[in-house]
Amino acid sequence: MLLIKNVKLVDALGERGPADVLIGEGKILSLDGGEAETVIDGTGLFLAPGFLDLHAHLREPGQEVKEELATGLLAAVRGGYTDLVSMPNTTPPVDTPEAVRALKKKAQALGLARLHPAAALTQGQEGKALTEAGLLKEAGASLLTDDGHTNEDAGILAAGLLQASAFGLPVAVHAEDASLRRGGVMNDGPLADLLGLPGNPKEAEAARIARDLEVLRYAVRRSQKKPHLHIQHLSTKRGLELVQEAKRAGLPVTAEATPHHLTLTEEALKSFDPILKVAPPLRTQEDLEALIEGLLDGTLDAIATDHAPHTQAEKEMDLLRAPFGIPSLEVAFPLLYTELHLKRGFPLKRLVELFTDGPRSILGLKPIHLEEGAEASLVLLDPKERPVEPRNFASKARFSPWAGWVLGGWPVLTLVEGRVVYQALE
Repeated sequence: MLLIKNVKLVDALGERGPADVLIGEGKILSLDGGEAETVIDGTGLFLAPGFLDLHAHLREPGQEVKEELATGLLAAVRGGYTDLVSMPNTTPPVDTPEAVRALKKKAQALGLARLHPAAALTQGQEGKALTEAGLLKEAGASLLTDDGHTNEDAGILAAGLLQASAFGLPVAVHAEDASLRRGGVMNDGPLADLLGLPGNPKEAEAARIARDLEVLRYAVRRSQKKPHLHIQHLSTKRGLELVQEAKRAGLPVTAEATPHHLTLTEEALKSFDPILKVAPPLRTQEDLEALIEGLLDGTLDAIATDHAPHTQAEKEMDLLRAPFGIPSLEVAFPLLYTELHLKRGFPLKRLVELFTDGPRSILGLKPIHLEEGAEASLVLLDPKERPVEPRNFASKARFSPWAGWVLGGWPVLTLVEGRVVYQALE
């Protein structure tokens, strides 16, 4: 039994407390205290449901030099995540039931965050032949995506949505038109011209979102079951407007935003630092403000990290040659707690919802609210501020664009079904 005394409660239902939370048998037994072998003083701390990340690259199998399940899932629990969706763009891609089962088995043996592997939408992520959605779902796949690649064939995407809908699987898309994106390494515009860097235009995202929404409209018309399109790492105001219009029309679409697109803009690229190279690229302040508004009005359903670890040597290449990606599992919540909630007054209830109920609903999982009988997959958070220190990351990618930023809201205890998987209490 574990008792967390005098702790503030925050979930999608709101802020309340303080409460004395008694945990045992994998559940919240009481909010009014009780006898327990272990007692934690929660004064000044707040308790939330465990976070779920819809979009993380754990690089296993085949790219373990960048990250592996052990380091990625440890980074996850240190970031307050009890659940995580791993992307399938590995070597080889996760495109078979056997590959999905192998990942789940290894993750379960590690006993850290619970893994919900995504599987490839197409064989080898080549965009040509569909994978077996039913067998992948049976093996434990949580969604289908060719993330890391763009789905250039609209007919394949349509067929994929129709097939996936029969098994209740969302299809997630990296929405960029490759022919417009070309070799862009930053947002296309005056700043890219000034810096002499090839640009990736906002229209590349908007054009692909517009096409994919029309494909979804077709799939809805042709399917007996409801297809579900999920748009990953949305980065532009125009892309947001398209999703907003689609939702108003009743289309079954959801979308996510990342910590980097919510806290950084193209201006950071004046440093020419390849750590800031991401796909889609950092956009303008106008886009960032639109994304924050999209979080508030419900156009965006979740915050997902797009945790993308690489080796130090890779990220020390010049901007043209360095790979795309930022690691962020361990800082995502403190970053947004500080930059959105503390500095902008973004409602804490809504912020927590975007890390919990929002992503859980996309996967068709029940919400976890802080009430008696609820599953005790929880995170205890400390508002005390401290700097980001990448050298202390559990991830193999020990670099960060937020290095040195002073943040509050750090996870100090993570529980999965009542079991302590991370603890950093003083």
